[in-house]
Amino acid sequence: MTDVLDLGDGRVLGYRSYGAPDGPVVVSCHGGLVSGLDVAPFDPVARDLGVRIVSPDRPGLGESTPAPGRTTGDWAADVRSLLDAIGADRASVLGWSMGGQYALACAALLPDRVDATAVIAGCRPLDDDPTFRELNAMDRRLTLLARHHPHVAATTFRALGGIARRTPAAWAHLTLRAAQPDEASTLEALPDPGIAAAAAAALEGGDGMVEEYRAWVRPWGFTPADITGPVTFWHGDADDLVPPAWSATLAQAVPRGRLERVPGAGHFLGYTHTADILRGLTG
Repeated sequence: MTDVLDLGDGRVLGYRSYGAPDGPVVVSCHGGLVSGLDVAPFDPVARDLGVRIVSPDRPGLGESTPAPGRTTGDWAADVRSLLDAIGADRASVLGWSMGGQYALACAALLPDRVDATAVIAGCRPLDDDPTFRELNAMDRRLTLLARHHPHVAATTFRALGGIARRTPAAWAHLTLRAAQPDEASTLEALPDPGIAAAAAAALEGGDGMVEEYRAWVRPWGFTPADITGPVTFWHGDADDLVPPAWSATLAQAVPRGRLERVPGAGHFLGYTHTADILRGLTG
């Protein structure tokens, strides 16, 4: 079930809760090409650990209304409003892939509310051209399309959303091509709503994902050195989508950063190491 929060500026924020309703809160910042549904499979593990996961959709995606021109740092204000609305004085934050920088925004800009942060396969600032060129070819192409040909990009994203919505098995097959074998078997066994549902919700209409890809290459509005709390960077050394070296660089840049490099794991290690990641956040 999706709840909707009125942000008071003409926008709303859609979010969902998983796990233990009364447990310590972990705010999840979803990955790229998906919505906050991406952590729905975390629900049974979170329940077992007594953790509540609150998973919002970023602006323009899923149930959240757009915020044109938004930056990564702007996300922190939305998360503060969300924490106020659910009555959580403190929380931990989780960010996966494209969501990693949004988790770091919360850590940097909400030090009074965030206890700990975990970033899974996160990216370095992509407003730096040499770093952007290290990004995988698919995300480079989608980013350039969104920046220079937004109408074409919107059409592309709508088409992808149609695949995810109408033929979820085909979408899952496309996703599994980037997964390591143990991750692939885990993804295939995920209960509904699966990864296709998370993608279909995010890609609906196309325009929201265009802005998502434009936003992630804008200056963040903070630096990793601004973060005073503990941050654990999880990265599989077989990740073909985000260079593992990026997490090592970020861990060195954050004063209390720590790298957890997972041998043999790929980009989807969040689904295979869910319990370890949540335990690291909540103790």
